[in-house]
Amino acid sequence: MPSHFEKCVIPSIANLDKKKNVNRTTEILTIKSVEQIPALETIREIPRQKILKLIFDPSVQRQREEIGEMLKEELWGFKVGIHTTEPEINIAKLITDEEIENNQDFFENCAKDYRKLSTELIHKLADKLEVTINPKIPLLTFKPYMTDRGKCEPIDGWRYHFHGFHCRFENMETGQEIEVPLVFGLEFGDLDPYFFSLFIKSTPEYQPLPVAIYEDYADGAKINEKMLSLGKFEKIRSNFENHFGIAVADRDKVEIEVYKEEALKLKGIIFNYWMHYHQ
Repeated sequence: MPSHFEKCVIPSIANLDKKKNVNRTTEILTIKSVEQIPALETIREIPRQKILKLIFDPSVQRQREEIGEMLKEELWGFKVGIHTTEPEINIAKLITDEEIENNQDFFENCAKDYRKLSTELIHKLADKLEVTINPKIPLLTFKPYMTDRGKCEPIDGWRYHFHGFHCRFENMETGQEIEVPLVFGLEFGDLDPYFFSLFIKSTPEYQPLPVAIYEDYADGAKINEKMLSLGKFEKIRSNFENHFGIAVADRDKVEIEVYKEEALKLKGIIFNYWMHYHQ
């Protein structure tokens, strides 16, 4: 790497979040010419414990987006973030296939724990609200309560609130987080990459983690992808036509009713890719 880089290393802000369970640093390089962009071979050697931040001088700012897109294409297994307002590109290595394969039993057990706890909590909530969960579309059962934000009394030490197509629970003592999906029939083990990562990192019994998760969504997506290829996870249908989830393969299978978008609209449910819920 050229010696005339303006370079510094600072602790990552992620260290401030106890739920991140990480110890990461950020290396900052100020780029004043295209020639100062590190070689791909150099970037690929970055350890997972480090973020590389490229800050672009005004003289090369116009080329930043093009360079960022090129880096995205070339750096498989990395997260390349092109900032929308700041003159920077952030590069981080993701969890590797080897790390996931070496810890496949751990991730499989996490997925089983997720499904078990998710199922227990949503049924406990139904009992508290004195409702019977609609076995075809659980979301319909909880639809009347989705506007009562801030009015949700904790249940057995768990705070909860509805958002999107999920109900979020947080343990008031341990800080453990879990998101219960409500659009997979009575299958409550769907593993959204971001939510699965947060569950793993916030579960006290898993600490210290056998392998670090730094990028909640991107690492979670890689974990799901590799576990699918290993046959440990499998795709599942949702209540929405053409929408799928992921669940642990070793489980008691649950039948899931699939509906066309028009049929769900009649029930007051609209699907979009951001999983927002609309009245």
